[in-house]
Amino acid sequence: MAPQELKRKLTAILSADVKGYSRLMGENEEETIRTLTAYKGVMAGLVEGYRGRVVDAPGDNLLAEFASVVDAVRCAVDIQEEFKGRNKELREDRRMEFRIGINLGDVVEEDNKLFGDGVNIAARMEGLAEAGGICVSGTVYDHVKGKLTLQYDYLGKQTVKNIAEPVRVYRVVMEPPASASRVSAWRRRGLNSWKRIHPVFKVLIALIVAAAVLSPLYSRIGGRSIEVASAEKMAFPLPDKPSIVVLPFVNVSGDKEQEYFCDGITDQIITSLSMIPRLFVIARDSTFFYKGKAVKVQKVAEEMGVRYVLEGSVQRSGDTVRILVQLIDAIKGVHLWSERYDKKVKDIFALQDEIALKIMTALQVKLTEGEYASDVAGSTSNLQALEYFWHAEEHFFRLAREDNAAARTWAEKAVALDPRFASAWAILGYTHTADAGNGWSNSPAQSMKRAEECAQKALSINDSTAKAQSLMCTIRTVQAKYDEALQYAERAAAINPNDPTMLVRLGYAMRNVGRFDESIAMIKNAMRICPYYPAYYLTFIAPSYLLTGRYQEAIDACEQLLDRSRKGEINPFFAHVYLAEAYAGLGQIDKAKVQAEEVLKIKPNFSMKNELTLTAYKDPAHKEWQFAALRKAGLK
Repeated sequence: MAPQELKRKLTAILSADVKGYSRLMGENEEETIRTLTAYKGVMAGLVEGYRGRVVDAPGDNLLAEFASVVDAVRCAVDIQEEFKGRNKELREDRRMEFRIGINLGDVVEEDNKLFGDGVNIAARMEGLAEAGGICVSGTVYDHVKGKLTLQYDYLGKQTVKNIAEPVRVYRVVMEPPASASRVSAWRRRGLNSWKRIHPVFKVLIALIVAAAVLSPLYSRIGGRSIEVASAEKMAFPLPDKPSIVVLPFVNVSGDKEQEYFCDGITDQIITSLSMIPRLFVIARDSTFFYKGKAVKVQKVAEEMGVRYVLEGSVQRSGDTVRILVQLIDAIKGVHLWSERYDKKVKDIFALQDEIALKIMTALQVKLTEGEYASDVAGSTSNLQALEYFWHAEEHFFRLAREDNAAARTWAEKAVALDPRFASAWAILGYTHTADAGNGWSNSPAQSMKRAEECAQKALSINDSTAKAQSLMCTIRTVQAKYDEALQYAERAAAINPNDPTMLVRLGYAMRNVGRFDESIAMIKNAMRICPYYPAYYLTFIAPSYLLTGRYQEAIDACEQLLDRSRKGEINPFFAHVYLAEAYAGLGQIDKAKVQAEEVLKIKPNFSMKNELTLTAYKDPAHKEWQFAALRKAGLK
C-alpha cells in the first residue's frame, strides 16, 4: 500500500512568545501563569475574531494560522495594542510583552498540526522582533504593502537558523511618526464623504454596520459552540453559590453619546443581581475592565473565577430601546437562556427587573418578595435624572477635586429633575464629605452639615437605600460616633450584600471599633468580589494589618498602592504614612524616616491630629500606637 500523501497548503502563520519569560517565572511563578493564561485567552479571542485558528499554545508560545495574510497582520497589531493597555495595569517588572513574527509560506498539515519551513520562518521572525513588536517576512510584506495603513522598516536580509537562504525581514512600525495628523486628515475626508452620501444609503450602511456588530451575539444565541472553561484554570476558587459576571453591554446605537445609557443598563443589572444574597456577583469595577475588548466567554470566566457569564447589547433609537441578552454556563459551554426585548424607554426599570428575574430562574435561585422588592428601591422614573446620576457617579469615583465638583453638578441636576431620587441625594451628600475630608472646602463643618442633610433626605425617601446608609456611616465616623457608624455600615451591607463598596465600608467601620481581623476578612471578601478593585481599598486594609502586627502584609499593600499611584489611580499620601508606621513597627527607623520625608513632600503642613483616618478609632490606644510610630519616623 502506498504511503498516505502529506497534506500541504499555503497559509499565513503567526508565531508569538513572551520576552523575558524565564525571568518572570523565576520571580513569581503563580502570578506569571495567571497573567499568561489571561493574555493567551485574549490572543485566542482576537485570532478567532480575524477568522484564524490557534494551532498550538505550549508554554509561553502561541502559533496560529490565517487564510488571509492581511488578517494575520491586523490581528498581530490588535494583540500588541491590547497588551500595551493591559500592561499599564501591571507593575513594570511584571509586564508581559510578546514578540510576534508572521510568515506566509507552504506548510505540511498533520492531525491539525503544522510543520515545515513556513512555520520555522514565522518562528525566526518572532525571534527578531522586539518586545511588544512585530516582524514579518518578505512574502508577507509583498502581500500587505499598500493594503494596510501601516509603516514598515526594512531590516535587510537576515540569515536565520535552519533556513537555507537569507530571509527579507520587515519591522511593523507600531507608532509611526505624524500618525495623528494622518488620522485626522482621514477622518476629515471620511466625514466630508459621509455628508455627500444619499440619505437612503446612509440608512443601508447603518444597518450593515449594526448587523456586523450584532452578528457575533446573534451567532452565539443561534447555538454556536462555546469553548468550555476549566475549573482548574480558574484564577480564583469557584464560590459555593452560583457565581456570575455581567460583561459590559455593547452599544450598537451608532451614537457614542449613548455610552452612558448603555453602561447604565449594565450597572443596573449588576445592581439587581447584587441584591440577591444567594448569588456571587462580580462587581462593576472588574467587569468594565473588559469594555470595548474582544473577549472569549470561557477566558472571562476563568479570569474572574465564576461559572456564569451574562452578555448583551443595547440599541436605542428615540424613546425605544432594543436589548439582546444571553446567559452562558461557561463550565458546560452551553447557553442557558437568551432573549430579545423591544421596549419603550419609559419601561426601562420594569425591563431590568424582567431580565434579572429570568436570570434568577435560569440559575434556579428562589427569591423572596422582600429581597426582590429591594432591587428597585430608590429608583427614579425619570430617565434623564438617571442619566445625570450615572454621570455623577463616574466623576465622583475619580477622587479628584475637579471631578468632585463636576459630580456635585450632575447630582444636583438629577435631584432637581426628580426630588424623590434617593440615590442621587446620597451621591450628592458624598461630594460634600469628599470636600470636607480632602481639604477642598473652606468650611468643613458646613460641608458635613450639607452631607447629613442629603443623607437624611435620601433616608426619608427610602431607608433601604444602601448608599444613604453608607453615607451616614461616614458622617457618624467624622462625629466620632463609632458604634452608630458601624450600625449604619451593617445596614448598608445587609441591603446589598454583594456590593464590594458596602463591604469595604463595613470593614472600615469594624476597624474603627477595634475588630481588626473581621475588618481584614471583610475587605478581602470585597476584593474577591471585585478582583480589579479600586486602589482605595488598600488604604482601608493597611491600618488593620498594622494594628495586628502584620507589618509585612501592610508593606505589601502599601507597595501596591504606590504602584497604582504611579498609574494615576490614587494619591500616594496614605501609602507613605502607613509605610512609615510599618517600618517603625519593625524597628527599621531609617526606612521609616524616608517615608516620612515623602509624606512631607506631599503635605508640608502635615499634622497627625488633623488626619481623620489616623484618629478614627474608638479606643484611644489605637490612635496612640499610630502616633507613636509616626513620631519615631520624625512626624508630628
